[in-house]
Amino acid sequence: MPRALLFCLLLCTAVWAQRPTTEQPLWPNGAPLATGTDPVKDVPTLTPFWPAPEKATGASMVVCPGGGYGGLAGYEGKDYALFLAEHGVAGFVLKYRLGSAGYRHPAMMYDVQRAIRTVRANSAAWGLNPKLIGVMGSSAGGHLASTAATHFDTGDPNAADPIDRAGCRPDLAVLCYAVISMGANTHGGSRANLLGANPSPELITLLSNELQVTKDTPPCFVWHTFEDQAVRVENALAFVAALQANRVPFDLHVYQKGNHGVALGLHDYTPAKEPQLHPWTRDLLVWLQVQGFVK
Repeated sequence: MPRALLFCLLLCTAVWAQRPTTEQPLWPNGAPLATGTDPVKDVPTLTPFWPAPEKATGASMVVCPGGGYGGLAGYEGKDYALFLAEHGVAGFVLKYRLGSAGYRHPAMMYDVQRAIRTVRANSAAWGLNPKLIGVMGSSAGGHLASTAATHFDTGDPNAADPIDRAGCRPDLAVLCYAVISMGANTHGGSRANLLGANPSPELITLLSNELQVTKDTPPCFVWHTFEDQAVRVENALAFVAALQANRVPFDLHVYQKGNHGVALGLHDYTPAKEPQLHPWTRDLLVWLQVQGFVK
């Protein structure tokens, strides 16, 4: 065997050996603002889904399932991650803290920021590109993804924890029938779970992410359906208008048909079911290719 090929194989083997294969806590010593230690309610985690080596592009995506900030819809988490992995993108499903467990902002924001930092800080060890890390979410998970895209920092270079030294700005965001506003067009249950029963006007403005877009917001893929009555399409339109005003690149897709919670168009994803998936998945792959995330 040629030495160059042998070296490459040994290097790949070393990288694969360091990659986590099971659910991992974001903070091994306890999350900030945690009110307990219950592994379901109080411990935010990441679960990795790796692409086959021959398909891997080095890109990754933190996936935030929806559920109104009161639960987590598995078909908007694991299914999305499996779909991404099939196309070469490592998926990391985020289990973030919820209002139904007594948590409020900023706990959820801390969780998604930590997730992005974790992937970026470990990118070399895990064979990932630190400049190809996206965030993706549906419904309330889309709100959390839009929060990550509009509330971020470059990390603390003096932090004792090496993960906290990494920046938490995603390189792109994918927003699926997302709650965006905490104002007039919000989803009432999501707002109550995130901000409480009587949030201040200042807090409503802060987490109305269409009002927080700047020129530094990353490129976004935004899709919704006209028929969605749970989370109104005005959320997507307002966010895209803000992206346009700040000259942030985006793809916008509004499909006429489809109730809230369409997800991939089916549950229990397998590669054999790809012809049955909703058209947004094909549109997303075209856009991800433009961004350099898929081949």
